[in-house]
Amino acid sequence: MKQKNVEVLPDKAALIKRSLEVVLAKIQAAIQERDLCTIALAGGGTPKPLYEALAAQELPWAKIHIFWGDERYVPADHADSNQRMARQAWLDQVDLPAGNIHPMPTDGGNPATDADKHEAQLNEFFSTGSGKFPQFDIILLGIGDDAHTASLFPQTDALQVQDRLVTVGNKDGQPRITFTASLINQAHCVIFLVAGASKREALAQIFAPDADALTYPARLIQPQGELWWLLDLEAGQELKN
Repeated sequence: MKQKNVEVLPDKAALIKRSLEVVLAKIQAAIQERDLCTIALAGGGTPKPLYEALAAQELPWAKIHIFWGDERYVPADHADSNQRMARQAWLDQVDLPAGNIHPMPTDGGNPATDADKHEAQLNEFFSTGSGKFPQFDIILLGIGDDAHTASLFPQTDALQVQDRLVTVGNKDGQPRITFTASLINQAHCVIFLVAGASKREALAQIFAPDADALTYPARLIQPQGELWWLLDLEAGQELKN
């Protein structure tokens, strides 16, 4: 891991403002270095205002490619779809070429088959061969009250998958498609956005010197690039000092 940054912001508005600054800086750096920026988005409520803020920016959209770190196994127009939320908040509001949006397939009727399909899509896009992992420029993540991240839930089979890019997560018997920890950890930059007092207990375990990563899956995320934890005060009060 090149660098770990932990910032506790006064409130949710400050968290979104700071996350926008960091994301814009990373987008610009990636485009300057590689003439392209690949971003994997998070679902949930916390990043939605970030996406709305990004929609108001003037960016070289043709050079930005959008992916997702995980997706509920529902149709793309379903109210629970991470893709639907991001499209409404951001992607449909800007001149992003349709071919630059790479959603996880959830319409094949078999989550494992769709996970395989998306892994093949990633390998094709990044021109990575078998056994090699692509490097995303930015991966946005959140955590749940149980310390899960993406769709890597405590004590589930997905946590053990080390040789795949994409696998099937499980949330109370409901399948999800998710990046593996191994893929996330290849990223140039991983940014966690965390808000709310309900996350304090999970954060205490994630940041503890010793804790079981299979019980607190966000501990598995130790990228080779930069790691950012951007927290509002309600979530990160105990980590502030």
